[in-house]
Amino acid sequence: MDRPNDSVVSEFVFLGLSGSYETKVFLTLIFSLIYLGIILGNLFILLLVIFDSHLHSPMYFLLANLSFIDVGVASTTVPKMITDLLNEYKIISFQGCMVQICFIHIMGGVEMVLLIAMAFDRYTAIFKPLYYLNIMNPKICVSFVITGWLTGVIHAMSQFAFIINLPFCGPNKVDSFYCDFPRIIKLACTDGAKFEFIVAANSGFMSMGTFFLLILSYIFILVMVWKRSSGDLSKAFVTLSAHITVVVLFFTPCMFLYVWPFPRSSVDKYLFIADFALTPVLNPIIYTLRNKEIKVAIKRLIKRYYVKFR
Repeated sequence: MDRPNDSVVSEFVFLGLSGSYETKVFLTLIFSLIYLGIILGNLFILLLVIFDSHLHSPMYFLLANLSFIDVGVASTTVPKMITDLLNEYKIISFQGCMVQICFIHIMGGVEMVLLIAMAFDRYTAIFKPLYYLNIMNPKICVSFVITGWLTGVIHAMSQFAFIINLPFCGPNKVDSFYCDFPRIIKLACTDGAKFEFIVAANSGFMSMGTFFLLILSYIFILVMVWKRSSGDLSKAFVTLSAHITVVVLFFTPCMFLYVWPFPRSSVDKYLFIADFALTPVLNPIIYTLRNKEIKVAIKRLIKRYYVKFR
């Protein structure tokens, strides 16, 4: 990874999460358990969808891809955060920092497209049930996933192309536990206002636009169901509540960081724990507790192995 000649910074130092040694030990334990929950929960959903033929439907195909992305997002930041908690010097190389930024934004872009696809899937299932499998055919589902990856790569590279050429000639302390465009731009030895605007326009517009598109879509679905069912929203709300919860959890930190001008406080690094740790660990719980088919599939799996090992 080539860099400009006046870029002399070879590594960045994370300031991380502050606190006493006892607090850091406690946080190490908590985040280790959360990360274990992320891996086990999301891989369980992924494998359940793959091996249970009853779950071979568009919605669960998209859910399995979402679980895969959640594992990727968490693995990009959480293991490094856990190992750094008890280290006095929290260092990441320049190249490692750039790679981390790219992965965060690529996977963030994929997740946004998957959430849009899942909203479209629910709209089709509710309003076009007779044509559902024709509309949400395997080709369309795979197209959504490919579009997600292309969107993520374009989204990340369009910002990365500007950042990689910035001169870094001295300051290298990042007030966070991970690398991201806003924090790194502040360390550049140049006026970063133009680049801050590029990031805010790109990531901010993408986050806010997708969030409001999804929320309006779910409101539209609920209103249409309410009109058609003489005011009975219970079934539709149960179906959509899991999706709405995931959307709010994912997009709230994104909008705080990217929509407003670059924050001068360290609040955003705590908000992003929600995206990197809480949302990935909660997604399997949310979709499991609120989904009858997933519950039935789990019971079917338990029964199968109970009979097998009896």
